[in-house]
Amino acid sequence: MKGGHEIVIASETASEVDENLAAFLRRVIATAMAAEGIAFPCEVDVLLTDDAGIRAINRESRGVDAATDVLSFPAFDLTPGVLPSHADADPETGLVPLGDMAVSLDRVSAQAREYGHSRERELAYLAVHSVLHLLGYDHMDEGEEKERMRSREEAILAELDLSR
Repeated sequence: MKGGHEIVIASETASEVDENLAAFLRRVIATAMAAEGIAFPCEVDVLLTDDAGIRAINRESRGVDAATDVLSFPAFDLTPGVLPSHADADPETGLVPLGDMAVSLDRVSAQAREYGHSRERELAYLAVHSVLHLLGYDHMDEGEEKERMRSREEAILAELDLSR
């Protein structure tokens, strides 16, 4: 647990999660939560999968029969800047469950090649993107909400020294 957070990382693609990858993801997610002002212990569950796995999740959860890079499943219906409180914590764990994310490692590799940057930078971008979704950010319109989300993503990635 880092900073009081429980960031659980599981994999459908390997019998064990690579500890360096897990440590990197925990650091990225904890940095994103801190940048958004989360000062209470939270839980985020991360599933690392492949294109087939994320396609199945996308089909089951959203009715979209296609692979994607990342899916986010918030525990709360939040507005950016309005955080859950410690009162929302699970009484058994004392942690506020922010939600779940699923990341396709196939998409991470393909998009890193496509955009000309490292797999590390692409994975960090997708994890930060997902954390922001868990906290109520959206990018479905081409206006102010999308710009606010992109701005926060870039600020957090700069904090991680992973800017474009």
